[in-house]
Amino acid sequence: MYRLLVGLARKSAFARLSRTLLVILMIAVSMSLMLALQGIYDGMTMNMIEKTKRSDCGEVSLYAKGYRLNPVLQNSIKDADQIKASIAKRPEVKAVVARFRVEGLSATARKSAFANIIGIDLEEEVAFGDFEKFLIAGEMVLEGRGAVIGSALAKRLKVGVGAKVIFSTQESSGEINAMAVKIRGIVRTSNITLDRTALYVSSARLHTFLDVAPGEATQIAVRTASEQLHDELQHCYPQLEVKTLLELYPMLKQMQEIMVIFNSITFSIVMLVVFIGIFGVMYVSVLERVREFGIMRAVGMPYCHIRTQVIFEALFVGMTGYLSGASAGLLGLLYLHYVGLDLSTWAEGLESFGYDAVIYAQIKPVYFVSTFLAIITASLMSVVLPLRKIKSVNPIDVIKAET
Repeated sequence: MYRLLVGLARKSAFARLSRTLLVILMIAVSMSLMLALQGIYDGMTMNMIEKTKRSDCGEVSLYAKGYRLNPVLQNSIKDADQIKASIAKRPEVKAVVARFRVEGLSATARKSAFANIIGIDLEEEVAFGDFEKFLIAGEMVLEGRGAVIGSALAKRLKVGVGAKVIFSTQESSGEINAMAVKIRGIVRTSNITLDRTALYVSSARLHTFLDVAPGEATQIAVRTASEQLHDELQHCYPQLEVKTLLELYPMLKQMQEIMVIFNSITFSIVMLVVFIGIFGVMYVSVLERVREFGIMRAVGMPYCHIRTQVIFEALFVGMTGYLSGASAGLLGLLYLHYVGLDLSTWAEGLESFGYDAVIYAQIKPVYFVSTFLAIITASLMSVVLPLRKIKSVNPIDVIKAET
């Protein structure tokens, strides 16, 4: 019996082919655009999070107590080398780096700006977060007087590759000292704070300049996939502050929440359109076939069988639209994932907010699962009123009205 009902439902669903195809096209276009928007939204957020991890704090960072509120030389991690080596031995740790950062003033003959000079080990930074991929001009060289500067800071100072910059700050003895560096490269990390203030030099040179011990650091950053590492490090090093990415960058958490809201609004609008489309087709179809359903009931067909047929009709329309939209959406997401959305026209504005000029979409199975469930729900809800119409029909009155 169900095979017969399914066959009748399929034929009835596509009896008015142009009308049904129009609804299917509407579902497919709406769904594919929604999937693309979800992928772009998540891609923007994940890109910022990933670059922040690579350029700065990883998944977990350690600081001396009080450093984040008062970033002076005295609030550094004295035994950073030993702590870094101990953390690196953990099997769940992918990479770990120690950095020394100090605030000061960077200046040229015509311009000056507050900056953070950061002492790094270039090989460790490359292993930690592919640091060389942030380079947009020059070369990644820190030997001798070489330095690498953030793109926004370079713009403020109006310097390029080969320019000289003087950085002055207070050393460990309390005296103001200055060092001259030659810009060998310019980096753009999409981390707004670093791009606006960072001046990178070799860790060994900065330790010598500040007259601090080689084993000291102001930050130890860790890359890991373990969610328990934060708690374990807190237990092992109670004398230090152990912070996660979202604790250090609450703005990223807010961005994630905002993107969830955007996705929810987009999803709700598209599902409302789908519901209205399927409801319109089913309601008109039922009104056109009132006599047919009346005769079916008059000859003894149970209402439950008619209800099953109508439900299958709605599901055929909804699922055809879903399959078309999922296919188009997947192709669009694959294109945006590998090629990206080029917004170079607005590159300067995007970079001021930490976004890249080319945005790459994310592809998550949850996009398709949630949409599938929503379309099934919309299809089932769209037949509630048409079924009530059928149930209220008196077969005798319908037959009399048609004779």
